[in-house]
Amino acid sequence: MMQRILIIAASIAAIAPSHAAVYDLPPEGYDVIGEISTIVTTYDDTLVEIARRYNLGYQDIVMANPGVNVWVPGEGTEVVLPRRFILPPGPRTGLVLNLAEYRMYYYPEPKAGETAKVHTYPVSIGRMDWETPLGLTQITAMVKNPAWYPPQSVRDEHAADGDPLPRIVPAGPENPLGAHALRLGIPGYLIHGTNRPSGVGMRVSHGCIRMFPEDIEFLFGQISVKTRVRIIDVPVKIGWEGETLVAEIHPLLEVPQPPVQASPEQIEKLDADIAITELEFVSKDPLTHVTEQFISATSVKPGQIDWDVIEAMVKRSDGIPETVGISIKNDATSAAF
Repeated sequence: MMQRILIIAASIAAIAPSHAAVYDLPPEGYDVIGEISTIVTTYDDTLVEIARRYNLGYQDIVMANPGVNVWVPGEGTEVVLPRRFILPPGPRTGLVLNLAEYRMYYYPEPKAGETAKVHTYPVSIGRMDWETPLGLTQITAMVKNPAWYPPQSVRDEHAADGDPLPRIVPAGPENPLGAHALRLGIPGYLIHGTNRPSGVGMRVSHGCIRMFPEDIEFLFGQISVKTRVRIIDVPVKIGWEGETLVAEIHPLLEVPQPPVQASPEQIEKLDADIAITELEFVSKDPLTHVTEQFISATSVKPGQIDWDVIEAMVKRSDGIPETVGISIKNDATSAAF
Protein backbone atom coordinates (compact mmCIF):
# COMPACT_ATOMS: atom_id res chain seq x y z
CA MET A 1 0.00 0.00 0.00
CA MET A 2 2.81 2.40 0.88
CA GLN A 3 4.05 2.58 -2.69
CA ARG A 4 0.68 4.09 -3.64
CA ILE A 5 0.94 6.93 -1.12
CA LEU A 6 1.64 10.30 -2.63
CA ILE A 7 3.44 12.70 -0.32
CA ILE A 8 2.05 16.20 -0.59
CA ALA A 9 4.07 19.10 0.78
CA ALA A 10 2.53 21.23 3.50
CA SER A 11 2.43 24.26 1.22
CA ILE A 12 0.28 22.34 -1.25
CA ALA A 13 -2.05 21.22 1.56
CA ALA A 14 -3.22 24.80 1.95
CA ILE A 15 -4.79 24.71 -1.51
CA ALA A 16 -8.46 23.72 -1.26
CA PRO A 17 -9.30 21.03 -3.82
CA SER A 18 -12.65 20.62 -5.56
CA HIS A 19 -15.29 19.30 -3.20
CA ALA A 20 -16.84 17.07 -5.85
CA ALA A 21 -14.80 13.86 -6.14
CA VAL A 22 -15.41 12.90 -9.77
CA TYR A 23 -13.44 10.14 -11.49
CA ASP A 24 -13.43 8.50 -14.89
CA LEU A 25 -15.31 5.22 -14.60
CA PRO A 26 -12.63 2.52 -14.83
CA PRO A 27 -12.70 0.11 -17.78
CA GLU A 28 -13.74 -3.53 -17.56
CA GLY A 29 -11.41 -5.45 -15.26
CA TYR A 30 -10.78 -2.44 -13.02
CA ASP A 31 -12.84 -1.69 -9.90
CA VAL A 32 -10.59 0.81 -8.11
CA ILE A 33 -10.69 4.61 -8.27
CA GLY A 34 -8.66 7.37 -6.62
CA GLU A 35 -5.36 7.40 -4.72
CA ILE A 36 -4.15 7.48 -1.13
CA SER A 37 -2.16 10.59 -0.26
CA THR A 38 -0.84 12.38 2.80
CA ILE A 39 -0.59 15.97 3.95
CA VAL A 40 1.33 17.66 6.75
CA THR A 41 -0.82 19.69 9.13
CA THR A 42 -0.47 23.33 10.10
CA TYR A 43 -0.91 24.50 13.69
CA ASP A 44 -4.61 25.36 13.31
CA ASP A 45 -5.77 22.26 11.40
CA THR A 46 -8.30 19.74 12.74
CA LEU A 47 -9.02 16.33 11.26
CA VAL A 48 -12.67 17.34 10.78
CA GLU A 49 -11.67 20.37 8.69
CA ILE A 50 -9.16 18.35 6.69
CA ALA A 51 -11.78 15.68 5.99
CA ARG A 52 -14.22 18.21 4.57
CA ARG A 53 -11.50 19.91 2.55
CA TYR A 54 -10.67 16.61 0.85
CA ASN A 55 -14.18 15.17 0.43
CA LEU A 56 -13.85 12.71 3.31
CA GLY A 57 -16.14 12.00 6.23
CA TYR A 58 -15.42 11.76 9.95
CA GLN A 59 -15.21 7.96 9.90
CA ASP A 60 -12.85 8.02 6.90
CA ILE A 61 -10.29 10.36 8.42
CA VAL A 62 -10.36 8.96 11.97
CA MET A 63 -10.03 5.30 10.96
CA ALA A 64 -7.15 6.11 8.62
CA ASN A 65 -5.25 8.05 11.31
CA PRO A 66 -5.35 6.10 14.57
CA GLY A 67 -3.66 7.92 17.41
CA VAL A 68 -4.02 11.37 15.83
CA ASN A 69 -6.06 13.79 17.93
CA VAL A 70 -9.22 14.75 16.01
CA TRP A 71 -9.31 18.36 17.21
CA VAL A 72 -5.64 19.08 17.85
CA PRO A 73 -3.48 16.94 15.54
CA GLY A 74 -0.62 19.37 16.06
CA GLU A 75 1.57 21.22 13.60
CA GLY A 76 3.72 19.01 11.38
CA THR A 77 1.63 15.85 11.82
CA GLU A 78 1.39 13.61 8.76
CA VAL A 79 -2.25 12.79 8.00
CA VAL A 80 -3.36 10.03 5.62
CA LEU A 81 -6.10 10.95 3.15
CA PRO A 82 -7.88 7.67 2.28
CA ARG A 83 -9.22 8.71 -1.12
CA ARG A 84 -8.86 5.36 -2.86
CA PHE A 85 -12.03 3.31 -3.19
CA ILE A 86 -13.23 0.00 -4.59
CA LEU A 87 -16.51 0.52 -6.40
CA PRO A 88 -19.38 -1.26 -4.61
CA PRO A 89 -20.72 -4.50 -6.09
CA GLY A 90 -23.77 -4.49 -8.33
CA PRO A 91 -24.93 -2.33 -11.25
CA ARG A 92 -23.05 0.91 -11.84
CA THR A 93 -26.12 3.02 -12.44
CA GLY A 94 -27.84 5.83 -10.58
CA LEU A 95 -27.04 6.35 -6.90
CA VAL A 96 -25.54 3.63 -4.72
CA LEU A 97 -25.41 4.25 -0.96
CA ASN A 98 -23.15 1.86 0.95
CA LEU A 99 -24.05 2.36 4.59
CA ALA A 100 -21.11 0.34 5.95
CA GLU A 101 -18.61 2.79 4.46
CA TYR A 102 -20.67 5.96 5.01
CA ARG A 103 -20.30 6.75 1.31
CA MET A 104 -22.40 7.41 -1.78
CA TYR A 105 -21.54 6.69 -5.41
CA TYR A 106 -23.28 8.34 -8.35
CA TYR A 107 -23.04 7.03 -11.90
CA PRO A 108 -24.46 9.67 -14.28
CA GLU A 109 -25.56 8.64 -17.75
CA PRO A 110 -22.74 9.77 -20.07
CA LYS A 111 -23.69 11.97 -22.99
CA ALA A 112 -22.74 10.94 -26.51
CA GLY A 113 -18.98 11.08 -26.95
CA GLU A 114 -18.27 11.66 -23.23
CA THR A 115 -16.28 9.42 -20.91
CA ALA A 116 -18.41 7.73 -18.24
CA LYS A 117 -17.85 9.17 -14.75
CA VAL A 118 -18.43 8.19 -11.15
CA HIS A 119 -18.91 10.68 -8.31
CA THR A 120 -18.32 9.73 -4.69
CA TYR A 121 -19.31 11.58 -1.51
CA PRO A 122 -19.09 10.95 2.25
CA VAL A 123 -22.46 10.77 3.99
CA SER A 124 -24.03 10.41 7.41
CA ILE A 125 -26.50 7.60 8.04
CA GLY A 126 -29.19 6.76 10.59
CA ARG A 127 -28.07 6.03 14.12
CA MET A 128 -28.76 2.69 15.77
CA ASP A 129 -32.29 3.57 16.94
CA TRP A 130 -33.19 5.29 13.65
CA GLU A 131 -31.64 2.98 11.04
CA THR A 132 -31.46 3.93 7.38
CA PRO A 133 -33.34 1.19 5.50
CA LEU A 134 -31.90 -0.96 2.74
CA GLY A 135 -33.75 -1.13 -0.55
CA LEU A 136 -34.24 -0.21 -4.16
CA THR A 137 -35.97 3.11 -4.66
CA GLN A 138 -35.68 6.33 -6.68
CA ILE A 139 -35.60 10.11 -6.38
CA THR A 140 -39.20 11.29 -6.34
CA ALA A 141 -38.75 15.05 -5.77
CA MET A 142 -36.04 17.71 -5.58
CA VAL A 143 -36.42 20.76 -3.34
CA LYS A 144 -34.31 23.88 -2.82
CA ASN A 145 -34.51 25.63 0.55
CA PRO A 146 -36.86 22.99 1.99
CA ALA A 147 -38.92 23.47 5.11
CA TRP A 148 -38.63 20.69 7.69
CA TYR A 149 -41.73 19.05 9.09
CA PRO A 150 -40.30 17.00 11.99
CA PRO A 151 -42.30 13.79 12.56
CA GLN A 152 -44.03 13.36 15.89
CA SER A 153 -41.49 10.77 17.03
CA VAL A 154 -38.64 13.27 16.54
CA ARG A 155 -40.62 16.04 18.25
CA ASP A 156 -41.30 13.72 21.19
CA GLU A 157 -37.59 12.88 21.45
CA HIS A 158 -36.59 16.57 21.44
CA ALA A 159 -39.30 17.43 23.95
CA ALA A 160 -38.02 14.71 26.30
CA ASP A 161 -34.55 16.29 26.06
CA GLY A 162 -35.93 19.74 26.89
CA ASP A 163 -35.50 20.98 23.33
CA PRO A 164 -39.03 21.22 21.86
CA LEU A 165 -39.39 21.60 18.10
CA PRO A 166 -42.04 23.58 16.21
CA ARG A 167 -44.30 21.76 13.76
CA ILE A 168 -42.52 23.47 10.87
CA VAL A 169 -38.89 24.60 10.71
CA PRO A 170 -38.57 27.09 7.83
CA ALA A 171 -35.63 27.26 5.45
CA GLY A 172 -32.60 28.96 6.95
CA PRO A 173 -29.55 28.37 9.12
CA GLU A 174 -31.56 26.54 11.82
CA ASN A 175 -33.00 24.03 9.35
CA PRO A 176 -31.20 20.65 9.66
CA LEU A 177 -32.07 19.78 6.03
CA GLY A 178 -29.77 22.49 4.71
CA ALA A 179 -30.48 24.19 1.39
CA HIS A 180 -31.13 21.12 -0.81
CA ALA A 181 -33.15 17.93 -0.39
CA LEU A 182 -33.81 14.88 -2.56
CA ARG A 183 -36.93 12.95 -1.56
CA LEU A 184 -36.76 9.16 -1.85
CA GLY A 185 -39.54 6.76 -2.77
CA ILE A 186 -39.20 5.29 0.75
CA PRO A 187 -41.73 7.37 2.72
CA GLY A 188 -40.12 9.75 5.19
CA TYR A 189 -36.55 9.46 3.93
CA LEU A 190 -34.43 12.12 2.22
CA ILE A 191 -30.94 12.77 0.96
CA HIS A 192 -30.22 16.31 2.13
CA GLY A 193 -27.66 18.85 3.23
CA THR A 194 -27.03 19.79 6.83
CA ASN A 195 -26.44 22.76 9.10
CA ARG A 196 -23.98 20.62 11.09
CA PRO A 197 -21.39 19.53 8.53
CA SER A 198 -18.94 18.25 11.15
CA GLY A 199 -21.27 15.25 11.59
CA VAL A 200 -20.91 14.06 8.00
CA GLY A 201 -19.39 10.59 8.04
CA MET A 202 -21.05 9.62 11.33
CA ARG A 203 -24.07 7.58 12.35
CA VAL A 204 -26.10 10.50 13.68
CA SER A 205 -29.25 11.09 11.62
CA HIS A 206 -32.86 10.00 12.14
CA GLY A 207 -32.53 7.72 9.13
CA CYS A 208 -31.99 10.25 6.36
CA ILE A 209 -28.76 10.59 4.38
CA ARG A 210 -26.82 13.79 5.12
CA MET A 211 -24.21 15.35 2.85
CA PHE A 212 -21.86 18.30 3.02
CA PRO A 213 -23.73 21.41 1.79
CA GLU A 214 -21.32 21.91 -1.10
CA ASP A 215 -21.59 18.24 -2.13
CA ILE A 216 -25.37 18.12 -2.34
CA GLU A 217 -25.43 21.48 -4.10
CA PHE A 218 -23.15 20.00 -6.77
CA LEU A 219 -25.11 16.72 -6.92
CA PHE A 220 -28.39 18.64 -7.12
CA GLY A 221 -27.24 20.09 -10.43
CA GLN A 222 -26.37 16.63 -11.80
CA ILE A 223 -29.25 14.46 -10.59
CA SER A 224 -32.85 14.21 -11.79
CA VAL A 225 -36.19 12.89 -10.59
CA LYS A 226 -36.62 9.13 -11.17
CA THR A 227 -32.90 8.48 -10.72
CA ARG A 228 -32.49 4.94 -9.38
CA VAL A 229 -31.24 4.63 -5.78
CA ARG A 230 -29.82 1.41 -4.32
CA ILE A 231 -29.10 1.33 -0.56
CA ILE A 232 -26.79 -1.49 0.53
CA ASP A 233 -24.72 -2.58 3.52
CA VAL A 234 -21.42 -4.02 2.22
CA PRO A 235 -18.59 -3.76 4.77
CA VAL A 236 -16.15 -5.80 2.64
CA LYS A 237 -15.45 -4.95 -1.00
CA ILE A 238 -13.09 -6.95 -3.20
CA GLY A 239 -12.32 -5.98 -6.77
CA TRP A 240 -9.76 -6.07 -9.54
CA GLU A 241 -7.12 -3.58 -10.54
CA GLY A 242 -5.85 -5.26 -13.69
CA GLU A 243 -4.29 -8.54 -12.55
CA THR A 244 -4.25 -7.50 -8.88
CA LEU A 245 -6.97 -8.35 -6.37
CA VAL A 246 -7.73 -5.50 -3.94
CA ALA A 247 -9.80 -5.55 -0.74
CA GLU A 248 -11.37 -2.77 1.34
CA ILE A 249 -12.70 -3.66 4.80
CA HIS A 250 -14.89 -1.49 7.03
CA PRO A 251 -16.28 -2.14 10.53
CA LEU A 252 -19.61 -3.96 10.56
CA LEU A 253 -22.56 -1.81 11.56
CA GLU A 254 -23.69 -2.83 15.03
CA VAL A 255 -27.29 -3.28 13.93
CA PRO A 256 -27.94 -4.74 10.45
CA GLN A 257 -30.13 -2.42 8.44
CA PRO A 258 -33.62 -3.82 7.68
CA PRO A 259 -34.82 -3.69 4.08
CA VAL A 260 -38.02 -1.91 3.13
CA GLN A 261 -40.65 -4.06 1.40
CA ALA A 262 -38.07 -6.48 0.03
CA SER A 263 -38.17 -10.24 -0.32
CA PRO A 264 -35.07 -12.42 0.26
CA GLU A 265 -34.74 -12.69 -3.54
CA GLN A 266 -34.75 -8.90 -3.90
CA ILE A 267 -32.19 -8.53 -1.10
CA GLU A 268 -29.89 -10.94 -2.95
CA LYS A 269 -30.12 -8.71 -6.01
CA LEU A 270 -29.22 -5.71 -3.86
CA ASP A 271 -25.90 -7.26 -2.77
CA ALA A 272 -26.98 -6.04 0.64
CA ASP A 273 -25.04 -8.68 2.57
CA ILE A 274 -27.65 -9.58 5.15
CA ALA A 275 -29.41 -12.85 5.81
CA ILE A 276 -33.14 -13.24 6.46
CA THR A 277 -34.54 -16.03 8.62
CA GLU A 278 -38.08 -15.87 9.98
CA LEU A 279 -38.07 -12.04 10.00
CA GLU A 280 -34.83 -12.04 12.00
CA PHE A 281 -31.85 -10.15 10.64
CA VAL A 282 -28.56 -11.95 11.18
CA SER A 283 -25.18 -10.23 10.99
CA LYS A 284 -22.36 -12.17 9.34
CA ASP A 285 -18.81 -12.73 10.52
CA PRO A 286 -16.32 -10.43 8.70
CA LEU A 287 -14.52 -13.40 7.11
CA THR A 288 -17.86 -14.62 5.75
CA HIS A 289 -18.19 -11.27 3.98
CA VAL A 290 -14.64 -11.70 2.66
CA THR A 291 -15.35 -15.19 1.34
CA GLU A 292 -18.53 -14.10 -0.42
CA GLN A 293 -16.92 -11.08 -2.04
CA PHE A 294 -13.87 -13.13 -3.07
CA ILE A 295 -16.10 -15.72 -4.74
CA SER A 296 -17.97 -12.93 -6.51
CA ALA A 297 -14.78 -11.22 -7.73
CA THR A 298 -13.18 -14.45 -8.94
CA SER A 299 -16.30 -15.52 -10.80
CA VAL A 300 -15.21 -12.93 -13.37
CA LYS A 301 -11.48 -13.75 -13.32
CA PRO A 302 -9.72 -16.63 -11.49
CA GLY A 303 -7.55 -15.47 -8.62
CA GLN A 304 -5.97 -16.38 -5.32
CA ILE A 305 -5.98 -14.47 -2.06
CA ASP A 306 -3.50 -14.08 0.80
CA TRP A 307 -5.50 -14.90 3.91
CA ASP A 308 -2.77 -13.63 6.26
CA VAL A 309 -3.12 -10.17 4.71
CA ILE A 310 -6.91 -10.43 4.87
CA GLU A 311 -6.91 -11.37 8.56
CA ALA A 312 -4.68 -8.40 9.38
CA MET A 313 -7.01 -6.11 7.41
CA VAL A 314 -10.05 -7.46 9.25
CA LYS A 315 -8.38 -6.61 12.57
CA ARG A 316 -7.74 -3.04 11.39
CA SER A 317 -11.01 -2.56 9.46
CA ASP A 318 -9.83 0.92 8.55
CA GLY A 319 -11.41 1.10 5.08
CA ILE A 320 -8.06 1.54 3.30
CA PRO A 321 -7.81 -0.64 0.16
CA GLU A 322 -4.87 -3.01 0.00
CA THR A 323 -3.57 -5.62 -2.44
CA VAL A 324 -4.62 -9.09 -1.24
CA GLY A 325 -4.12 -11.38 -4.24
CA ILE A 326 -3.41 -11.90 -7.90
CA SER A 327 -5.04 -13.43 -10.94
CA ILE A 328 -4.17 -17.01 -11.90
CA LYS A 329 -4.77 -19.14 -14.96
CA ASN A 330 -6.22 -22.20 -13.21
CA ASP A 331 -9.90 -21.69 -12.42
CA ALA A 332 -10.00 -24.81 -10.25
CA THR A 333 -7.14 -23.48 -8.13
CA SER A 334 -9.04 -20.21 -7.63
CA ALA A 335 -12.06 -22.07 -6.35
CA ALA A 336 -9.85 -24.06 -3.93
CA PHE A 337 -8.39 -20.87 -2.47
